Amino acid sequence: MPLTPIATEAFEKIAVGIDRPEDVVVGKDGRVFASDHQAAVAEIFPDGSFKRLGPKGGAPNGLNMDRQGRILIANFGIYDREPGPLERFDPASGQHETLLAEVGGKRLTSSNYPVMDSAGNIWCANSTHAETWPQALDGRTDGFIFVLRPDGSSEVVAEGLKFPNGMALSADEATLYCAQTSGADVMAFPILPGGKLGPGGRYGPVLGKLQQPGDPQHDHNELGYTDGVGMDAEGNLWVCLPAANKVVAITPSQKVVTVFHDPAGGVINHPTNVTWGGADLKDLYVGSIRADYVLKARSPVAGQPLVHQL
Repeated sequence: MPLTPIATEAFEKIAVGIDRPEDVVVGKDGRVFASDHQAAVAEIFPDGSFKRLGPKGGAPNGLNMDRQGRILIANFGIYDREPGPLERFDPASGQHETLLAEVGGKRLTSSNYPVMDSAGNIWCANSTHAETWPQALDGRTDGFIFVLRPDGSSEVVAEGLKFPNGMALSADEATLYCAQTSGADVMAFPILPGGKLGPGGRYGPVLGKLQQPGDPQHDHNELGYTDGVGMDAEGNLWVCLPAANKVVAITPSQKVVTVFHDPAGGVINHPTNVTWGGADLKDLYVGSIRADYVLKARSPVAGQPLVHQL
């Protein structure tokens, strides 16, 4: 099926009043959860209302889920100048715990997005060790990807990255994709046995311009700061470009297609992550770091099922 664009008017605003809903995760049972700056997570109900769950702390950012229905939270603590660990929240019991606060002697300050594979490895990005996160958009290469394996071991598996952000797995779990926000691109890493990564390389083209000191101000529609990514069932990698109020997709042939774009940002305002749910995995949810709501629409293509949705 062709990846037809989604009109701005097709989006519905839900969870109005939520605080910094950077990401959304949908369980196998259809329950929908979003990041919320005032709690561990917020559950979004079918009527569009929401309820905050778990303790407030740091800035819950990327979300995912394990096969037990527990929510994995990458805490972007640097947003509040707090620690940024990898956390887990169990909606069934209310238990909130820190899974990892440091790895390889490096303190986690800006955990950004977690993804779990079928072997139980949790892959996660730590974006920077700058004092504040905007400082890190200067192209510095202090970001890294780490893994927490099911045996409890952890390791930095890729480093020297330019603000690594959202991540996604290929359908065969042979490749891990990671957006480099201040690289305006996406990197692809081969996944090796034992929860390790091989050397990465750019996947697809550079996706826009970066604002450099001293340069004339670029049109925001041309900015390519990459954020969250998501893989659909046809192998298209959707990439959020929040500064441009745009989401594009890198096709399997590595061409770039605009899926939706709202230049004025009146509805699609700084989109940061895309997530699929529903019985046919065509309910599309879009998170944001700027809007006080989550967007929902029907997707032209189903999402690739995540481990917890199988």
